[in-house]
Formats: sequence, structure tokens, C-alpha cells
Amino acid sequence: MAILVTRPQPDNARTVAALRAQGYVALPAPMLRFEKVMFSLDAEADFGAVIVTSANALRGLADQPAANRLFRLPVFTVGDRTAQAAQDAGFKDVISAGGDANDLRALLTARAQAVKPLLYLAGADLSRDLAAELGTRGFEIVTHTTYRMAPVADLPDEVTSAFAGGQIAAVLHYSRRSARAFFHAVGLAGVEISALAIPHLGLSNAVAKIAHDAGATKVMAAATPDEDALFAALARAIPPNAR
Repeated sequence: MAILVTRPQPDNARTVAALRAQGYVALPAPMLRFEKVMFSLDAEADFGAVIVTSANALRGLADQPAANRLFRLPVFTVGDRTAQAAQDAGFKDVISAGGDANDLRALLTARAQAVKPLLYLAGADLSRDLAAELGTRGFEIVTHTTYRMAPVADLPDEVTSAFAGGQIAAVLHYSRRSARAFFHAVGLAGVEISALAIPHLGLSNAVAKIAHDAGATKVMAAATPDEDALFAALARAIPPNAR
């Protein structure tokens, strides 16, 4: 029996490896696909710093003509993993909030200068309006989209066969958009009955609600929105002797 991981690559591969290290059989089924979005900057634009809330925004920055201009600026990141991605991309002055978007907002309020606009590198679909939140604190925010996550319509053949054979023990969902894509895909694949009958675990209550609304009867949410808590919920749902 396998645990199905629906998060996008490259995070999917890390999660699959972590599950296998714990003794689970894990199958990847990324339900969102990364797509770079090209952008350009006004030649006269003068930014005080860059804001990044996702490592994907930095993946989208690769090979962008404007990248070299931005690498000279300080960059504020939401957490340490994103900070490492910023350093790997080419930024030299990297400041991590070490937490979530609320921590980043607090860090910017305490450390950033509101004299120049801040450049927010973001995805096409934002879960919160950080630019508006910072705007109420006196900052001018210019947002540029560097990537989008496109829904994947089809399940991998291996996954469809595993559902048909009753070999999927549970599904892990990391975002509302990927969960929606998953339930759409299982419907198209004709394995919806099998998929709805097994446990579905969401990274948050909002993510878990997508599974519940889709008709899943065994739905759990992580106690906190992080992978350790999600794995803990999985261990409760699928005991060691059921792996």
C-alpha cells in the first residue's frame, strides 16, 4: 500500500524520499506544474529591496534579463529554505524572516526602508495580498509575476493502476489548488470511488476542506501547516502495521 504525494516538483521528490526513509511506500503524482513567466523592468525603476515568499519565484527568475539588476539588491525571504534558494540564485544580501508571511511582514516593517519601492517577486495565484498589507504600513510595493502553477489534468498511469488495484493507502495534499486538481483528475481517470474511500490528509484545515467538499469521508488536517505535522497526522491515520 502506497502513500500518494500530490505536491509539485521538486518538493514532491523530497517528500517521497522522506516518506520512504520512514518506511512508507510512496508514489509521486504532482498535480501542479511549474511554468516560468517572463517579465521586464522599467529602465528607470529604482527599488530598495526584493521580497520573495516562495522558492518557485526564484526558479522563475532564472535566465530572466532583469535578474542581474536584482542580484545587487537586498532580498527579504519568508523562510530559511527560500533564503537558501535566493543565495543559490545569485543574491548576496539575504535576510530571512525564518517563518511565515506574518513574520516577513513584521521583519520588513522593522528592517526595510520605505523610501524606495520594494519589488515583490510572486506567483500568478497568491493566497494573500501581502502587497496590500505592506501598503497600509507605508511601503510602495511593485509586484512582478515570475511563475505560475498550472493544474495537471491526468494522473500518471502507475497511479491510476494503483487506485484500480486498491494499492493507495492515503493521499497527501499540500495546497487547495493541487487538491482541486487531484479530485478533477481522479474523476477523469474513472477512479473517483476508490479515491474518495481512503484517507486524505491536508496541510491545513483549508486544504482538508477541499477533500471533504469533494466527497472524501476520511479527512484529516495537520495540527500546524508544516510537513512534520502532516507526517504526524499520517502516522495516526496509517499505523506502522498498516503500511
